[in-house]
Amino acid sequence: MEIQQCRGRVLIGKLGLDGHDRGAKIIARSLRDDGFEVIYTGIRRTPEEIVSIAIQEDVDVIGLSLLSGSHNELFPAVLKALHQAKGGDIPVVGGGVIPHGDILYLKEAGIYEIFTPGTPIQTILNVFRKLAEEHRQKKHTIA
Repeated sequence: MEIQQCRGRVLIGKLGLDGHDRGAKIIARSLRDDGFEVIYTGIRRTPEEIVSIAIQEDVDVIGLSLLSGSHNELFPAVLKALHQAKGGDIPVVGGGVIPHGDILYLKEAGIYEIFTPGTPIQTILNVFRKLAEEHRQKKHTIA
């Protein structure tokens, strides 16, 4: 039996009143199968709850999923709460039904990457791998 090394700890969060979590669960399972330790928050979380869990669990990457259309408000609210909690070094990615016109705004706000429907799982995994590795290296450099 092969023992796989943990690639890092990631949080998958569902914000706001959005109760559709099939996509988030697929991503969470794919990350787990790829060797990540995954913390899934469940649905209807506030930005402050997401950040509190991320800090408490010492995650390397936060993945946000949102289908309600409030991504331009809630994703930046998570970034603001992260900075207030001194967790601004944790990279954040987002996914969901997000119009292409909003993607540049979200990236300029500080979201590292936005995944829309149809993004290959391998592409998503590669971004999580890169961000988790970079975050872990920074943590070890500082420690």
